[in-house]
Amino acid sequence: MARHPEHGWGDAIDRRTLLTGMAATTASAALVSPLTGKTSAYAEALLGDLFVTRTRDAMLGLGDPSFTAPTEGFEIGFTRALTDFDACRYTSLAIRLPSLIRAGHAMPTRNSSTDDSILLAKSYLLATRMLIKLDEQQLGWIAADRARQLAEAAGDILAVAESARQLAVLTRRAGKHDQALSIALSAADHPDLRSIGRAGTAVRGLLVQSASYTLARRGDRDGMRELTDEAAAIAEELGSAPLLHDHSGGFSPLTVQLHRISAENHAGDPRAALEAARAISLKALPSVERRSRALGDIAVTYDRLGRRSDCVRTLLAAEQCAPQETHARPATKSLISSLLGSGPTSTELRGLAERSGVFA
Repeated sequence: MARHPEHGWGDAIDRRTLLTGMAATTASAALVSPLTGKTSAYAEALLGDLFVTRTRDAMLGLGDPSFTAPTEGFEIGFTRALTDFDACRYTSLAIRLPSLIRAGHAMPTRNSSTDDSILLAKSYLLATRMLIKLDEQQLGWIAADRARQLAEAAGDILAVAESARQLAVLTRRAGKHDQALSIALSAADHPDLRSIGRAGTAVRGLLVQSASYTLARRGDRDGMRELTDEAAAIAEELGSAPLLHDHSGGFSPLTVQLHRISAENHAGDPRAALEAARAISLKALPSVERRSRALGDIAVTYDRLGRRSDCVRTLLAAEQCAPQETHARPATKSLISSLLGSGPTSTELRGLAERSGVFA
C-alpha cells in the first residue's frame, strides 16, 4: 500500500530564531546566537546564505573571529553540530560549525593532536555535505579537499574515503560523470577499506552507491541498478543497524532503498522511484534530515508523474517535518517555483512559496 505524507511523516522539531532584522546583506552580523521562540519563515529562507557566509569566512579567516573557541570543547561541539545537521536545525548549525572550523585552525600546532585533526576533518566533511545541499559547489570543493588533506595527515582511513565520496559528488555535479565514477570506484576498491572491518565495508557500500547515482545522472539505468543492487548486497551483509553516522548519515538496507528513489528518478523511471518509496517506512529512517530528503525525493517523483496535488501535499509534509530544510534548500525552492509557473496554484502552494522566499 502506498504511504501518504499525512500518515505519520511529520515529526515536530524545535526551532530557533534569528535576530530581528536579519537580511541577506547583514545576516552574518545579525545572527550572534540563536534565540528561543518562533523564527520567521522568511528568515529561514535566508539560512542558506547565512551558513555559506559564515562558513566561507571561517574557512578563509575572514570576518568576526569572536566565535573562535567553542565553549563545550571540540569533540562535544562536533557531536552537537552533527545533531543540528541531523535535526535540520540550521540556525544553530550556522553558528556552531563555522566556530569549530575557526577553532580547529586556531589551535597552536604544538598543542594539536591527531584526534583534533580528525575532528577538524570531520567538521569539514559535515560542512561539505551542507554546502552540497545548498548548491555551493566552489566552496564545497575547498571544504572537501581540506577534509581529505587533514584525514590523510591523520591517517584516518574512513575520513579519507568519505572525502573521496564527497569529491565524487561534487565532480558529478560539475557534469564530469566519468571522473566522478572513477573517484568513487577507485576509493571503493582501495585495500585499506578492506582492512578495517565493518566500518570500512560500509564506506565501500556508500562509494558504490555514489557511483550508481553517477550512472543514473548519465542515463545508464541498467548500470545504476546493477551498482545499487551491489550496494544493497553489502548493506544486507552488514545488517540493519546504520553505520558511519558521524561521516555520512548512515549506511543500511533502508538507506540504500532511500537512495533508489532519487536514482530511479534521475535515470528516467519515476514509476520505479515511486515503488521504491512505497517500500520505505519514513519513521524508520535514522534522522529528520533523512526523512526530509526522502519526502523531497517523493515530491519530485510525483511532479514527474504529473501528480500535482500529491507533490504539493508531500512538500507540505516535508515542511512540517523539517521547516528550515524546506525553506532554505535550493532544490526544493526550484520545485516550488516550477509548480507556481506550470499550472493552477492553491492557497497551500502560495503559502509554502511565500514561506520559502519563492515568488512567481
